[in-house]
Amino acid sequence: MRIIIAPDSFKGSLTAAEVAASIERGVKRVLPQAETIPVPLADGGEGTVDALVSATGGRLVTKEVTGPLGERVKASYGLLGDGETAVIEMAAASGLPLVPLEKRNPMLTTTYGTGELILAALDEGCRRIIIGIGGSATNDGGAGMAQALGVKLLDEEGLDIPYGAAGLARLDRIDISSLDRRLAQVEVLVACDVDNPLTGPRGAARVYGPQKGADPQMVEELDQILERFAAIILRDLGKDVKDIPGAGAAGGLGAGLMAFLNGRLAPGVELVLAAVKLEERIQKGADLVITGEGAINEQTVYGKTPIGVAKLAKRYHLPVIAIAGSIEPGAEAVFGAGIDAVVAIPPGPMTLAEAMEGAGKLVADCAEGVMRLLLVGGKISSR
Repeated sequence: MRIIIAPDSFKGSLTAAEVAASIERGVKRVLPQAETIPVPLADGGEGTVDALVSATGGRLVTKEVTGPLGERVKASYGLLGDGETAVIEMAAASGLPLVPLEKRNPMLTTTYGTGELILAALDEGCRRIIIGIGGSATNDGGAGMAQALGVKLLDEEGLDIPYGAAGLARLDRIDISSLDRRLAQVEVLVACDVDNPLTGPRGAARVYGPQKGADPQMVEELDQILERFAAIILRDLGKDVKDIPGAGAAGGLGAGLMAFLNGRLAPGVELVLAAVKLEERIQKGADLVITGEGAINEQTVYGKTPIGVAKLAKRYHLPVIAIAGSIEPGAEAVFGAGIDAVVAIPPGPMTLAEAMEGAGKLVADCAEGVMRLLLVGGKISSR
């Protein structure tokens, strides 16, 4: 039997690689001769770098870059096993957890460090860069990112504008003549699972600004700054990014990546599945696919890893089982989206803390139980 094991992380307890290893242990207890193919996954958010590095035999690269408030921080990105694809989580350099609660102010925070990670990937010779843009502390429209890569954002006196949205308010014109020329030969893919435009009622400032420290007055000011930024991008670069779905992601970084790097926005899980070549692994032959994530609920069908895995598996008529930390209201929706069975890891009543602490053993035990049930089912069907 050949089994593909392709889970997401159980956030807060196990990485995707640890979940895959635990499932594999449980399977081997029942079928020691089975061929198991662990493929740790993510959906473009937190954990994407680790999952893809693990799944492709890549490595982490750590750099010192500019943090959200201009301080120096250490941030890592992934260089995948093909040697030419980099995976960057913008939150590693420009994320909200890097800013203490009392210092959160999206007028000041910058994406410059994210640009420095992109620059580091170019120095490694990468020809493809996947960027996950969740968890940002910023609202600068990707201005800092662009500056790090050579774009000149100039005020009325021809001087470089300062970092952050406050600096962006002084923008008069854009000069891309010094943009790193290597980018013309690089494919930039942006893992984005929201469809917010850059500005307006569903824009970056109004939807996400408050969680980054913006009060109502600041929200309005930030929205106006991004509105003006979009107009200058249209005038100077000929690109209309304001209303493109996803432009407002990560404080407008989605718009900046499209405007300056010709980035293509796509659902995170699609980019991840392509990067680890999951379909190619399935095409080589499989009898069963096991996936999973921390919670299976009504949100799972909206671009989460297990559904992405199931859709691929169903192209080849493979059964799909999902192992979950918990099964929550609305989980039944996954049965119409390619998942055939969902199994929760707790064997009985226990607290969340207990489940998280013992998650590795619980996942392995659950996988063992799943395989034993499959063997019973096989015996029944053969009668």
